[in-house]
Amino acid sequence: MSFSWHPEGRKPYVLVKKTRKPPAKAVFKDPKTRELVAKAKESAPIIGFGAGGRIISVDLDAESPHILVNAAPGGGKSVTLRCIACQMLHHGSHVFVLDTKRISHPWARGVDNVTYCADVADIHDQLVALGMEGRRRTRVADELGIGADPKAIGPRLLILLEEINATMKQLARYWEKTRESGDPKISPAIDALNEILYMGRQLRMHVLLVAQSATARALGGPEVREQFSTRILARYSVNAWRMLAPEVHPAPKSTKHPGRAQVVIGGSAHETQVLFFTDAEAREWASTGAAATEPKHAGLPAQPSPAVLHNPAPPADSLADAWSDPALPPTAADPAPAADVDVLADAWNTKPPALAADPGNPAATPPTNLAPVDDDQAVGLREAHQHHLPDITVAALRYARANDRTFPKPVDRRGAELLYRAGDLKRWARNRPRAATGTTDLD
Repeated sequence: MSFSWHPEGRKPYVLVKKTRKPPAKAVFKDPKTRELVAKAKESAPIIGFGAGGRIISVDLDAESPHILVNAAPGGGKSVTLRCIACQMLHHGSHVFVLDTKRISHPWARGVDNVTYCADVADIHDQLVALGMEGRRRTRVADELGIGADPKAIGPRLLILLEEINATMKQLARYWEKTRESGDPKISPAIDALNEILYMGRQLRMHVLLVAQSATARALGGPEVREQFSTRILARYSVNAWRMLAPEVHPAPKSTKHPGRAQVVIGGSAHETQVLFFTDAEAREWASTGAAATEPKHAGLPAQPSPAVLHNPAPPADSLADAWSDPALPPTAADPAPAADVDVLADAWNTKPPALAADPGNPAATPPTNLAPVDDDQAVGLREAHQHHLPDITVAALRYARANDRTFPKPVDRRGAELLYRAGDLKRWARNRPRAATGTTDLD
């Protein structure tokens, strides 16, 4: 039932209506559903279906640049994010999965245009890098002026931040252990996240945030929570509804129906059957469409080293510098600044210049201020085990090379032996899926 309260006038009344329910299930494999998804607007992925089969979606450009998903365990948080993310990838967006649980989105590992960060150190670095990218896009938008094509700013970026309650605590504790004298007390990663949330929607950067309890304290303040004008609630308590959707009264009754959620947009709640993608379907849909044909752009440091975070290289000064033809690598006649070789090459899966030093080609000389020399070495798997990854056997490394889509690509060859950048192998080792340990302690 729905209730419409009319307390004004001499004869106040309440209007009670019997409402139509959403479909019992909504699956992508249905041909009609697949056709609707294919026709959906690039900025408005389908979330699910409401009463009478009405499409429920949110336009990230016109309505809400960020989305908050709040649900108890088993409420379908990761299913909802998978539904939105694979559609965005299909249209050429770039997705950053920040997942301390490591296993929330196995479908996304190894997919083009996806950066998967599971280690708190890499999540910290990635958020800082995204904050730098947001400031760069602000300067580019200012240069473009009003009426320019938004796509000129760069590809759309989608940030999937899983389990914000635990992640924010881990980021704060990580910064307490790593910050040096003179560094700010507040984690720069948390500051960068807040900065992104306050940026304009014209920058095409969107945060999909997941929480079991989206309290103001967990998000960094009530003003931060207000940046999420679209909120998806499932298996919610009365207190959670009052906290996140107080403008909708009375609160609709929560249900344990699989895939059922309330999508709150613009002060109205829409009971929705969330569209379900299997892992295989999400991976297939994310890897087709514009995602398969879009050229890779340079412009965002993927996971900068601590040296970059303390001494960041200056970003591109102009639109031409930031979005030059990605198919043309730097040459000796027109070299990229040494500090920008890795910073601008890592972002959209482009390959940096050769790491071997060449006195005749400054662009091919490995930069000295981006990462320790140890991490810039090109090593074989046996050498990697002996000097960099002693906890992972050579057999395990070879198995991962053959079966793990996220295993780093070789950067060189020594005879028949493939060589890999040590830093890439270490990053892969930190972020690879592992069995749950039941603890969030930072070892």
